[in-house]
Amino acid sequence: MFKLKVSDAKLLRDMATAISILVDEATFKIEPDGMKLRAMDPSRVAMIDFEWPKTIFEEYECAEPTKMCINISELLKLLRRAGKDEAVELSLDEKTGRLQVKITGKYNRNFTMPTLEASEEEVPTPKINFNVKAKTTTQGLSQAIEDAQLVSDHVRIEADSEKLILNASGDLMGATITLQKGSDTLLDLEAKENSKATFSLSYLTEIIKAASATSDIATLEFSTDMPIRIDFQQTKEGKLTFFLAPRIETE
Repeated sequence: MFKLKVSDAKLLRDMATAISILVDEATFKIEPDGMKLRAMDPSRVAMIDFEWPKTIFEEYECAEPTKMCINISELLKLLRRAGKDEAVELSLDEKTGRLQVKITGKYNRNFTMPTLEASEEEVPTPKINFNVKAKTTTQGLSQAIEDAQLVSDHVRIEADSEKLILNASGDLMGATITLQKGSDTLLDLEAKENSKATFSLSYLTEIIKAASATSDIATLEFSTDMPIRIDFQQTKEGKLTFFLAPRIETE
């Protein structure tokens, strides 16, 4: 049994949007200290690692750990009916096993939706030694990715100690986007060694577009031909991190 209340519906809606980029059915762990989700997309190319401590919630009641699986797209339909300053309360009806979604503000709405069978799969955090760590503005990173998407469906990200370069090449056109360390977009850059890896732009675009509503700062970590880790710094406590597998290029 649990009851969770968020005073700003936008906070919950933005987070649900970010999660919906990768998974349709989300299995949340609701524990006495907070709410967590770690899941891979169906193609197992990308992973999300999300945590909200109970301090983010206006009210948080959870007597014992439980799992809740829901269709995140269906939940989003309900959350989109809530205004920015309206409150949302989630609770589980133990008799019916349905999730109750209560929206309060200009007027009160009570919705119910089914819960699904929770996934038993434990998704481990990838253990990777990263050689590059780049701190960027989410807006700047988003614009650079959009530039690359004009010419290709994939992008090679390269880094040395002074700059981050995005290289994209298609059948007809190419693009090179350079972010210099200390610029308005690339706030910080650490490189133990020069590194490069290629990633799908469709995944990167969706992830950054969805997560940008929750964060102004993104930290990218990667090594040559290894998965990239993108951590979106949250304005409140909490974690929103994505991992994306590289695209292996063949000559």
